[in-house]
Amino acid sequence: MPHSMTEEKRELTALCDSVKNLTNEGAFSTCENMIADAMRRYPHAPQPHNLMGVLFEIRNDHEGAVKHFRAAWSLDPTYAPARHNLENFASFYTRGKYAFDENDCPAGGGKNSRKF
Repeated sequence: MPHSMTEEKRELTALCDSVKNLTNEGAFSTCENMIADAMRRYPHAPQPHNLMGVLFEIRNDHEGAVKHFRAAWSLDPTYAPARHNLENFASFYTRGKYAFDENDCPAGGGKNSRKF
């Protein structure tokens, strides 16, 4: 269990970075295990649900992805990646860019926006 909010933030940031890198390598099972563990450790954090939504979308489980994006947004309505992913994947016109973290959100000033 983390000792402080700073440690929790650091661990969740590292999770986002790891999942982004591992999905680019195609290591989806590893990502799923890491995200599920983070969901258990941080049940009130939006990041794991957002990442699981990205993973589901990559695997073409659109319905599952949207459920996780909504869960992330309901946990923290200010979490920009969840909003970005909902706007991109919960409509008829998918734009195809995943937001793994705040750096991937154009409104957040992210310079690393990229298509998977």
